[in-house]
Amino acid sequence: MADSSPGISILILTLNEEANIEGVLDSVAAFDDVVVLDSGSTDRTVELAQARGARVVQRLFDNWAAHHNWALATIDFQQPWIFYLDADERMTPALEEEIRTIAADPHEERVGFYCGAANYFLGRLISRAYPPVPILRFYRPPFVTYQRLVNPTTHVAGRVGQLRNRFLHFTFSKGLTEWLAKHNRYSQAEAIEAVASRERDTVGVRDFVAPNPATRRAALKRLAWRLPFRPQLKFVWLYVVCRGFLDGWPGYVYCRLQVTYEYFIDLKIKEIQLARQGRRM
Repeated sequence: MADSSPGISILILTLNEEANIEGVLDSVAAFDDVVVLDSGSTDRTVELAQARGARVVQRLFDNWAAHHNWALATIDFQQPWIFYLDADERMTPALEEEIRTIAADPHEERVGFYCGAANYFLGRLISRAYPPVPILRFYRPPFVTYQRLVNPTTHVAGRVGQLRNRFLHFTFSKGLTEWLAKHNRYSQAEAIEAVASRERDTVGVRDFVAPNPATRRAALKRLAWRLPFRPQLKFVWLYVVCRGFLDGWPGYVYCRLQVTYEYFIDLKIKEIQLARQGRRM
């Protein structure tokens, strides 16, 4: 790979991503240090990644925070900046140009940048029902740590910024069955986090107006765990407040899928609570 972007390594997490790995690697072909952190794929993911010049590092997955933190502490990245992508995501030329400019600036004081996703479902961009939530994706590793078992939050020891451009996200690229199976797994981790949060965390007003978007998002999640009718409220939020109805049929279907996901979480919270009482569902 020929590098035309100074100071940037690419990190891609994979597990059986044969269907996606070539696409994501093609989108970052201009970067000379592309690292695939693979969790023991049994398909052709590793073979295809190596064929396209990526470095492959393998580690069995335990949870999102531990996996990310291990990568940042252990992998010998060749550049001081990292942009992280999942295999079902794609870099865009506009985003690439933006992060090149930042990495090349010797006076840049910010150590991390949040970035939104352009999310696609049923062949079209879902911009309202699936809004581009800011996620820390571009950063200098020494200043970043991850927290939470799933859908991790980040702690950044320094100033942060927001990128103007977005990466592309094809979350249903491996089909609806795989999406449901993945979110069934995620719901278990979210239920564990929810029970712990209810017992441990408080909901402070100051967190809702914090300058860091990760802090605000974490506060909203802590509040959400305490609300009744969470699945129904999620639908109202996405479909009505965020105007997901403007995304047409794909927007409606996506909002209903989010209700299903939240319902999975609520059921598993109940299961955990009953187990603590020595009872079963």
